[in-house]
Amino acid sequence: MADNRFMNTAAAEASQIDLGLRSYMLGVYNHMTTALLMTGFFAYAMKWVVLNVAGVGQLVYGSPLKWVVMLAPLGMVFWLSARIHSMSATKARNMFYVYAALMGVSLSSILLLYTGGSVARAFFITAGAFAGLSLYGYTTKRSLSAMGSFMVVGLIGLIIASVVNIFLASTQLDFLISVAGVLIFAGLTAWDTQKIKLMYMAGDSQSEMTKKSIFGALMLYLDFINMFMFILHLFGNRE
Repeated sequence: MADNRFMNTAAAEASQIDLGLRSYMLGVYNHMTTALLMTGFFAYAMKWVVLNVAGVGQLVYGSPLKWVVMLAPLGMVFWLSARIHSMSATKARNMFYVYAALMGVSLSSILLLYTGGSVARAFFITAGAFAGLSLYGYTTKRSLSAMGSFMVVGLIGLIIASVVNIFLASTQLDFLISVAGVLIFAGLTAWDTQKIKLMYMAGDSQSEMTKKSIFGALMLYLDFINMFMFILHLFGNRE
């Protein structure tokens, strides 16, 4: 008769996988949270500089430099997504944090455009929604692949509609884009969380696991930032 005081081999392996998965997901959320804090810090620091150092606002927002500030994070996220798995774990982490800092500088203009209360309200709404959606994506046994594919198609449509509305300047279309943006990135949050969970492999080296956790953090960071921006656009009060 088996001694119930001791786990069999399968149970022991399952326990180790569970512990490893928890550690891996904790790394994902830790990297993401650190990146969000850096984005917030650099956004507020840039706002302070613009308001208190003469000429900086005109230089950043009233000259061709504004295109660098706006587009540098976009270019870097494509580069980082393509190269992250070929970097060392330390370089991948550092580049992710550099990207988060650049994003903060780029998003500093929203702190000048919207009231502080609006920004705080949008952030906490996003944080609450994100937590619930990510928890669902982590715990559900149902595959979210079909929903995720639908959300990707929706995201492409959202980008096309946003470009078209640059020329139309329709307030109704702008509202619909914001609503659709919130729903799409809500769905992507749950799907990406499930994908990140499935990326975990117990046999990964520590370096490979760290790079996977950073890549996962980047995915969720982008979901959070985009959902935040659309919520702020919907409910924010302008200065």
